[in-house]
Amino acid sequence: MAYDGGMTEPTTEPGDHGSLQGWVPDVAEPGVLFDALAKALDYRGDVTVTTHDGREITGYIFDRQAGQGLDDSYIRLLPAGSNDKQTVVYADIARLRFTGKDTAHGKTWENWLKRYAEKKRKGESADLYGDE
Repeated sequence: MAYDGGMTEPTTEPGDHGSLQGWVPDVAEPGVLFDALAKALDYRGDVTVTTHDGREITGYIFDRQAGQGLDDSYIRLLPAGSNDKQTVVYADIARLRFTGKDTAHGKTWENWLKRYAEKKRKGESADLYGDE
């Protein structure tokens, strides 16, 4: 089955406040799998991939190749605690979970500016480099 590139809504919603942390998309449909893995590439935390043969790999997805279908599409990830990069073909993925802490969540310019202004308003020390 080829993926047409259209957005398919996940059957399980991403986590609270716009973070994907804790999200477990229902990847039984190819469109959902393609969309979830596109989001996983931008996610700044670990994901756990479970393959159809029962392997479970937790790590950071740093690359993906979206082909015409499940068999010619793959992700590359760096497993937690290892330097051995692994490649997983989309067709082998049975489950995907956003398990790691979303290290980039809430660290937008707007949020930083609000924290900075609030500190200044309270008379607290605030500098341009932030506190995080």
